[in-house]
Amino acid sequence: MTLMSRKKVGGDEAPEQTRSGTLRRWLIGLLTFCILAIAAFILFVSHEKAQSLRAKQALSAAARGVPVTAATARKGDVGVYLTGLGTVTALNTVTVKTRVDGELTKVLFREGQIVKKGELLAQIDPRPFEVQLAQAEGQMVHDQALLENARIDLKRYQTLLSQDSIAEQQRDTQESLVHQYEGTVRTDQGNIDNAKLQLTYSRIISPIDGTVGLRLVDPGNIVHATDTSGLAVITQLQPIAVIFPIPEDNLSQVLSKLKHGQRLTVEAFDREQKQKLATGYFLTTDNLIDPATGTVKFKAVFPNTNNELFPNQFVNARLLVEVKRDAIIVPASAIQRGPKGAFVYVVKGDRTVTVRPIGVGASQNGDVSIESGLAAGELVVVDGAERLREGSAVELPNQNPRAGPNSKSGKNSQRGATQ
Repeated sequence: MTLMSRKKVGGDEAPEQTRSGTLRRWLIGLLTFCILAIAAFILFVSHEKAQSLRAKQALSAAARGVPVTAATARKGDVGVYLTGLGTVTALNTVTVKTRVDGELTKVLFREGQIVKKGELLAQIDPRPFEVQLAQAEGQMVHDQALLENARIDLKRYQTLLSQDSIAEQQRDTQESLVHQYEGTVRTDQGNIDNAKLQLTYSRIISPIDGTVGLRLVDPGNIVHATDTSGLAVITQLQPIAVIFPIPEDNLSQVLSKLKHGQRLTVEAFDREQKQKLATGYFLTTDNLIDPATGTVKFKAVFPNTNNELFPNQFVNARLLVEVKRDAIIVPASAIQRGPKGAFVYVVKGDRTVTVRPIGVGASQNGDVSIESGLAAGELVVVDGAERLREGSAVELPNQNPRAGPNSKSGKNSQRGATQ
């Protein structure tokens, strides 16, 4: 009986333990669920607060408007230019050569030196030419003496002929001898002049003003008139020319200006068209059009007093063909492009913008002329236009929001915004 009671007691303990474990797991799951629910609620509340904050910020930003920079459309003069990539070319380039044969005894120039026309550059040994000159002068003295003696005899024969003392033939023979000696003296004079010329050629002088290049022959060498290389090359740099192509469609516009005697200005810029190198004037056009490119070559001349330009340098040449007076001008950054063409955002008096289609004209130094669609004094957006739409509210920093574009305070603030 005791054994049976124990068995009964043991059998009751197992279900009781099972119920206790199940209750424990249920409590743990409930606790986990509560924790997750609280976390989800917290996340939901935070998200709602963030959205509410962003909405408030958006409403606040919409109320303030989009910060932009605006400029006032103004009246001014705008130049109409024709632009072409040109090459700097020397007006004159001379290869200095010797005109006589001989030893090069002196070189009197430095490489890169600026020389003037007529300046002595080199000296060839003059002694052979001095000897030739002395021989020619001596021969002339000899022949002049013979001529003088023949003239004296001719005078005697003429006297004797008048007295019928000699035959007329003898007088004629003597007269012919005088003419012969006169021809010989003239030949001697030619030989003297030639010897003096050769002696002059032994002094090599600069034929033009310019800059001397690298020396091609050293002193001590024997040079010849038939040498192809020469002694040096002189390039004229002041003034200097620029040759650049222009489309043939613009040729008539330029020629009409030249027919009326107008002197057209040409400016030379660097390759990036940011720095102006020099200012010159238009000289002439080529006499034919290149059929391969449909362009004609123009030639401009620049004083080049400070050596801004150098031969074979590439420059952007801008030919001024017309100046438009009192044109409407806005910064180039104000021009926007769309499917329907160019337009600008115009700032109205209530500080909202409207899209205004415009006709774009010539550009100059970062400014663009407006052919149509805009009036002087109107405000246009030059920075921040990518965030704008029709009717968008804008905010102009450092400007009076109540000042209209035509008001005095508005003009002053707009000028500050442009700068």
